[in-house]
Amino acid sequence: MNVHFIAIGGAAMHNLAIALHNKGYQVTGSDDTIFEPSKSRLADKGLLPSEFGWFPEKINTSLEAVVLGMHAKADNPELIKAQELGLKIYSYPEFLYEQAKHKTRVVIGGSHGKTTITSMILHVMHYHDRDVDYMVGAQLEGFDVMVKLTQDNDFIVLEGDEYLSSPIDLRPKFHLYKPNIALLSGIAWDHINVFPTYENYVEQFSIFVDSIVSGGSINYNEEDPGVKRVVEASTNAIRKLPYSTPDYRVENGQTLLSTPEGDLPIEIFGNHNLNNLAGAKWICQHMGIDEDDFYEAIATFKGASKRLEKIAETKKTVAYKDFAHSPSKVEATTKAVKEQYSDRKLVACLELHTYSSLNAEFLKEYKGALDAADVAVVFYSPHAVEIKKLNKVTHEQIANAFERDDLIIYTNPKEFQSFLFSQDFDNKALLLMSSGNYGAWILRHLPKS
Repeated sequence: MNVHFIAIGGAAMHNLAIALHNKGYQVTGSDDTIFEPSKSRLADKGLLPSEFGWFPEKINTSLEAVVLGMHAKADNPELIKAQELGLKIYSYPEFLYEQAKHKTRVVIGGSHGKTTITSMILHVMHYHDRDVDYMVGAQLEGFDVMVKLTQDNDFIVLEGDEYLSSPIDLRPKFHLYKPNIALLSGIAWDHINVFPTYENYVEQFSIFVDSIVSGGSINYNEEDPGVKRVVEASTNAIRKLPYSTPDYRVENGQTLLSTPEGDLPIEIFGNHNLNNLAGAKWICQHMGIDEDDFYEAIATFKGASKRLEKIAETKKTVAYKDFAHSPSKVEATTKAVKEQYSDRKLVACLELHTYSSLNAEFLKEYKGALDAADVAVVFYSPHAVEIKKLNKVTHEQIANAFERDDLIIYTNPKEFQSFLFSQDFDNKALLLMSSGNYGAWILRHLPKS
């Protein structure tokens, strides 16, 4: 099959391109810029465009499919040429479904936890040498790529993102997968640039539940009121199987999971991650992994990339970075680190970077999100607000939103850096939360021992 990617350099797009190349497809692509690690990965497979830009002459009738990425615009010259020629144009999720329509589709959805749960499932499958197709939004230890597609595997595990599919297909991605087996982990308003109201956002999850094939099943986090309402209100002819956080305890900085065979030491920690683990266990059992085998494998799971990743540790100090940016993720991650290191002072730093987090109307959703921290710091870039063409965000608005009188706020990266590296971190835990990079320098300067 001859496939062309418009915006091949995206995190998801380049992984799909590599997966198809590995499957024996003829793959080409274009992009106006490509960053690492996409650039090196594409180059290793001979898929890196010889020059950046959009080239309508690459589009011709020999192409059997054109995959359109979100980075492209609706007026992209290659897209226009493909439309003029009447070529079949797919969004990323549409093309994944075409590759998976004859497989048992396992789709993990939710505002938070979906990457971690998908990663847990794949870790368990890999541990027990169960080969499955997959698409996950994080790099995993032991996995070369984030997308795998084969002719023969029976199962495909898909991380179900609720963001839009393409510039010309404004449906959420997870509406297109038609799962046989599904999971819904949590609902917390996000992506307000495309879902302007909470009700509109929640509706997308109702559509997801109703998209499960008749006779299929959904495991759902019954501790999340929004999830419980959405799933239990659905009239779809599916099995509805609730799950909740298992019993565990923390002893001397070690999380011990209660199992039928006794306490099991595990690498991950935090109530939200134990809840994720419960959901992953259900899905693995649907896929033929018994409970004992699940526990054996999950004990070695260290977490998904950028999710509560330990980046520095000494005898008296520990530092983590996390992709957390939405209010619910920030609150869960902050509580998790404080619980795990209850005898240490927690310095929690949050970068407001996304469209939602820099929206003055959305800021109030962060109320209480940093309450578990002993020292709470927020960093944001006024320049990022300008780029996103949002109304100006003030220190006062942020302080009022978090409702912490002692909240420390920085807008200058160098001032934030000076504060951070002037701290005495003896007997402290440092948590850096961002979907950005704190001005591209923080992580490079952290001590490694």
